[in-house]
Amino acid sequence: MPDDDKLLETIEHAAVRGWPALESKGVSGWLWRFTSGGSIRANSTATVVFDGDLNKAIGAIEALYQARGSPSVFTISPLSCPIGLDDALAERGYVRGNDHITMAMSLDGVPAASPDGISLRSTPSSDWMEVYLSGLSPDRRNVAPRLIANLPPTAQFVTAQIGGFAASSGLTVVDRPVASVQCMATLPASRRQGGARRVLDAIADYARAAGCTHLYLQTGGDNTAAQALYHRFGFTGVGTYHTRTKILS
Repeated sequence: MPDDDKLLETIEHAAVRGWPALESKGVSGWLWRFTSGGSIRANSTATVVFDGDLNKAIGAIEALYQARGSPSVFTISPLSCPIGLDDALAERGYVRGNDHITMAMSLDGVPAASPDGISLRSTPSSDWMEVYLSGLSPDRRNVAPRLIANLPPTAQFVTAQIGGFAASSGLTVVDRPVASVQCMATLPASRRQGGARRVLDAIADYARAAGCTHLYLQTGGDNTAAQALYHRFGFTGVGTYHTRTKILS
């Protein structure tokens, strides 16, 4: 496995490209993102690159969010630029959000699983959408179809069937040398029947065939059930991130 910092940098850039917001704008290297509800990534400023004046850039981000009637939000990770950004935002009254974890696994030496009852499509089927949307909160459910329609062309939608019916969903976006694991969901009546594992197996098979060396995902730091599943599959933590939010006055 490559150096964790280098791998994390590759993943963070891929994650920005792999779940684009409905609106975005570059500000001194940062990427302002807005989608009006739902996903953290699609409603916060990505801070992996920076090349400007800090005070001016923060002011520009705040103005963009204020024009949308939205709180100003930044995503902060160990690779956020410039150094000290987290402290600078805290001094300006930005509130720290919950921890999230970035996980990755090497595909080197992982044998093909070839799970049965799996479909892969370049566009989401109605069954896939039904499974994925079933686990979302109302604000995320309203905007999710628009985010899905805005994905890169390398996206693949994975559905696992149990008893002849769609039971689990997943999504991967190939961005060599990495591929994402996103939109994992299982219908309540189908849980603990191996659907999620088969989705992960199919994503690993597809990503390896597409020339990727690693899978990555991002999940809530308090989502211990999901983390346990991913650990069993072979993922390990390679980084963390959180948000900083300033509520409109």
